[in-house]
Amino acid sequence: MKNKIEFDRVCESCKGTGLYIGMAERDGAAVVCHKCKGTGCEHISIEYESFTERKISEKVKRVFRVNPGIIYGGPNLSLFGGMPVYEWLRGLPFPPGSEDRLYSCPCWFYQIADYKKKPEWRECQIGCTFSNCRQFFSKESCWERWDREFGNK
Repeated sequence: MKNKIEFDRVCESCKGTGLYIGMAERDGAAVVCHKCKGTGCEHISIEYESFTERKISEKVKRVFRVNPGIIYGGPNLSLFGGMPVYEWLRGLPFPPGSEDRLYSCPCWFYQIADYKKKPEWRECQIGCTFSNCRQFFSKESCWERWDREFGNK
């Protein structure tokens, strides 16, 4: 079912003044707010479809908990971890080892997936990027340690 909500609110850009003061407006200068055209009032119109049930996409074959910034694709999606979509649709949890262990390390993956499980190991010398860590090319040992310290909890 299609629905529509419309309402007027105080313009968020200018706080209802109709005048915008940004980085370039100084010493008492202001410009007419581009969002509300100087009225101080912002008209909001939202069209939406009422939720009845989760839809199923026929395109999806595999589901991943998060994407740490890597392109996921190709003929063998299981290389990236994750789980089959039919298991996810059944409500099953991500199984142990379903992280992207081939292309990311525990620190990288869990910074996004669950910060409480992100290791703070002395050996992690990340610098600007995770792949610059001295341990990155032996990350399988990092995953083994992560399994011992954090896995299945």
